[in-house]
Amino acid sequence: MSLWQNLQRLLGLARPNNHLSLEMDQNLIRSLERLAQREQRPETELAAELLSMALAQRKEAEINLRHWEALSPREQQVTALICLGYTNPQIAARLMLSLQTVKTHVRNVLYKFDLRSKIELRHLLADWDFSAWRDRDS
Repeated sequence: MSLWQNLQRLLGLARPNNHLSLEMDQNLIRSLERLAQREQRPETELAAELLSMALAQRKEAEINLRHWEALSPREQQVTALICLGYTNPQIAARLMLSLQTVKTHVRNVLYKFDLRSKIELRHLLADWDFSAWRDRDS
């Protein structure tokens, strides 16, 4: 049974006449073999775990994107500036808003992302590149 077939079986995807196939790059196979050997684990178990982790990360990224798209343009600006390390007073000055308005936007953003703090928001979106927002006009 091939590595891909074993992986499908472990993930519960194996079915009679399952036509799903995957051509694995030889470099990927060698990397997987070396990693499995280093961790002293079966290749199929490691491959299943890595694929499961990748799918979970992909799902989280899609959820974060949906949350982002649910923000108003002003909330997106505030979010980007938060992630760039701006404080509420700095955001207020940059966007020519009152501090209370910025706090309201922050509260709304945190609610839409189901978070409790700006630190959690920065952590959640740490991989996003907000550098272009630094140079944007208000």
